[in-house]
Amino acid sequence: MSGAVIDFHAINSAALPVLPSLLDRWAPGGRTLGREYVVRNPTRKDRSIGSFRINLVTGRWADFATGDAGGDVIALAAYLHNLSQAEAAKRIADMLGIAQDISP
Repeated sequence: MSGAVIDFHAINSAALPVLPSLLDRWAPGGRTLGREYVVRNPTRKDRSIGSFRINLVTGRWADFATGDAGGDVIALAAYLHNLSQAEAAKRIADMLGIAQDISP
C-alpha cells in the first residue's frame, strides 16, 4: 500500500461529530466538563480522572501528567491503540464507513 492517499482532514472532520461515541469505546468512564471529556488515561495506571483531557470540539487532547498530546482524533486513536497515524486513520475511516482511495 505504499503511495496510498489518505485524506486525514476528511477523516478527522467526520470523526468529530461522533467523538463522544468513540470515546465511550476507547476511554470509557469519563465525564464531560464543558467542551472537554475528562477520563483516566487507559494507556497507563492512571489513578484519578483529571489529567487526561480531550476537547470534544477540536479533537485536541493531552495527558498533562505525562506531556503526551495531539491535535486531532486520528492522533488520539494512534496514541490509545499504539498505531501509526496512517493505520489509525484507516481504522477510523473503516469504522465510519468512509471510502478512501488507497490506490497509488
